[in-house]
Amino acid sequence: MTGHQHELEKRLSEMRPKLHRYCARMVGSTIDAEDVVQDACLKAVAAWGGEEVANPDGWLFRIAHNTALDFLRRRRRAPAIENLETLEMIATPPAPDPQAAAASIRTFMRLPPLQRSAVVMKDVLGHSLEEIAEVNGVSAPAAKSALQRGRASLRAFTDEPQDIDLPILPDETRKRLTAYVDGFRNGDFDAVRAMLAEDVRLDLVSKLTRGGKSEVGEYYGRYAACEQWAFEAGAVEGRPAMLVYDREVSLDQPAYFVALSFSDGQVVSIHDFLFAHYAIEGVRMQRLQDR
Repeated sequence: MTGHQHELEKRLSEMRPKLHRYCARMVGSTIDAEDVVQDACLKAVAAWGGEEVANPDGWLFRIAHNTALDFLRRRRRAPAIENLETLEMIATPPAPDPQAAAASIRTFMRLPPLQRSAVVMKDVLGHSLEEIAEVNGVSAPAAKSALQRGRASLRAFTDEPQDIDLPILPDETRKRLTAYVDGFRNGDFDAVRAMLAEDVRLDLVSKLTRGGKSEVGEYYGRYAACEQWAFEAGAVEGRPAMLVYDREVSLDQPAYFVALSFSDGQVVSIHDFLFAHYAIEGVRMQRLQDR
């Protein structure tokens, strides 16, 4: 491994939490954001030509930004992009806006992409207006204007009544999720493994991926040997998930979560955020027992 290659991999590891915070607000989902970040990292490795990158952070953010927009286009969820000539006529103060930074991930999706990117980069991640303009490929005045409009819209959204209820999981999904979580609670990991589909996919976020029932089944050994965690069935962004609590820290607030997908009563995908606690920031969660 060359020195530059080692530096790129190190930078990707260090930048991953920031890239995730950005992508989560760009695509409106902390779970989808991890897939976007992983895709962006693969694109960065493929695009890297073996030479030192002059501005690696900006380069990585541009790749993540474009990957997020590609994701939105595939999902047909991207609002129309603003008229740049109009935006360039509007001024805005450069200071961060704490209220904008505290907005929920889902709220950011109500903004057009340029406004969303400007607010996230400035108020959540602390980037300069010049960096916002560079990543989005617009002029500095357009970046300023998008920031002002995005902040104003977010302030208006926070004054509206909040719809905090997540979609109710279908009865069959709730039943399978509860059985999965009960296996963790009772230490019956043979029962958990029996729920796996033959082609199940595991993403132990930022660490490894596995495919197939036999390989994924080995991953439960870590949980079987550890008494640190407590488990509860829940929903994250309306999707089935296992909420995980650290007994040494709090049994009121989850430390992280494991997002699950079911098909025909079997587990077909697992996104385990054990090594990516940063993903829980701003995410909408609900315990099933609260239903």
